[in-house]
Amino acid sequence: MAQLTVRNVPDNLARALRVRAARHGRSAESEHRLILAQALESEEADFWGRADAFRSRTRAQKSDSAQLLREMRDAR
Repeated sequence: MAQLTVRNVPDNLARALRVRAARHGRSAESEHRLILAQALESEEADFWGRADAFRSRTRAQKSDSAQLLREMRDAR
């Protein structure tokens, strides 16, 4: 597994992470992994949700690319 090093973390943030870990009964390192995993999973889910919404909005707009190219050439 990879290792990450985070430098210049403000003291209050580091303290809040340790408190949060203790509150959840985990080590600070375990809590950090969980926070990173949750943040990245929600980003991925958000991306796919936006992609699905975009597809559903544009699904009815199918067009022939050759026809579009002809129209663009004719417009010149």
